[in-house]
Amino acid sequence: MAALMAENFRFLSLFFKSKDVMIFNGLVALGTVGSQELFSVVAFHCPCSPARNYLYGLTAIGVPALVLFLIGVILSNHTWNLVTEYQYRRTKNCSAPPNFLLLSSIVGRAAVAPITWSVISLLRGEAYVCALSEFVDPSSLTAGEDKFPLAQATEILAKFPCREGPAHLSGFQEEVSRRLKYESQLFGWLLIGVVAILVFLTKCLKHYCSPLSYRQEAYWAQYRANEDQLFQRTAEVHSRVLAANNVRRFFGFVALNEDEEQLVAKFPVEDTQPRPQWNAITGVYLYRENQGLPLYSRLHKWAQGLAGNSMAQDNTEMVLLTS
Repeated sequence: MAALMAENFRFLSLFFKSKDVMIFNGLVALGTVGSQELFSVVAFHCPCSPARNYLYGLTAIGVPALVLFLIGVILSNHTWNLVTEYQYRRTKNCSAPPNFLLLSSIVGRAAVAPITWSVISLLRGEAYVCALSEFVDPSSLTAGEDKFPLAQATEILAKFPCREGPAHLSGFQEEVSRRLKYESQLFGWLLIGVVAILVFLTKCLKHYCSPLSYRQEAYWAQYRANEDQLFQRTAEVHSRVLAANNVRRFFGFVALNEDEEQLVAKFPVEDTQPRPQWNAITGVYLYRENQGLPLYSRLHKWAQGLAGNSMAQDNTEMVLLTS
């Protein structure tokens, strides 16, 4: 029984590891839905005033989406890889395809949360009704045989999202709300459809233009994930041991717990890596081969002795990257 549970747990861990991007995007979308619901209940209050409704409604849809997009860009490692690339290797050897692919990856992942926010806002319809209620043509409104009064129509329509206005116009209020929610939800479903088509076409184009087979591309993704995980874990241990050694040199001793004592004893650290080596393994990287053998990352390339092994600046790396 224990062996079966361990095997099932291992299968689930491998599955989620292989689907990490999809799961992460799903969690981001769910978190955005929850945030939007909380915002609608707590923070959204239509001013119900002419000229203010429009600005408030569009701001409620657009500004949080913009903030979420910028947060996604900031949290993306690809953003800082691109900045590092421009800083250390400049742009003279950087061609359009790597830039396009990297920017597409950054924008695509950062757009998950803002698109979700916009879609949920449109499907709920509250912000859209608030923004456009005053622009409804009053001559097109009818409630039975009654016609909407044209006098002060803009002021009356602007109060409809707050369920305010003359009591005898409540029938028009329902019609305005129903019409605008229909438009809002239509735009929301259209946005979902457009995004779904774009994602499908992007995936097809990515696999069609990829020089790798599906299995090798999956292996490359697993390698990148494992390399990043092992690098971060090793960097944490290396920095901890190095800090312990430096503290010992200063004070003559260092106060370590049992686990840290084992780390210091097991992993002797004498020095740090020079800056050119850090620069060599940092930055934009696309799949390349050397004499038919794959190079899966900048670290892999450096380990093979093809870059970053000398103190001189590597001026040919971007040529190898984009050729």
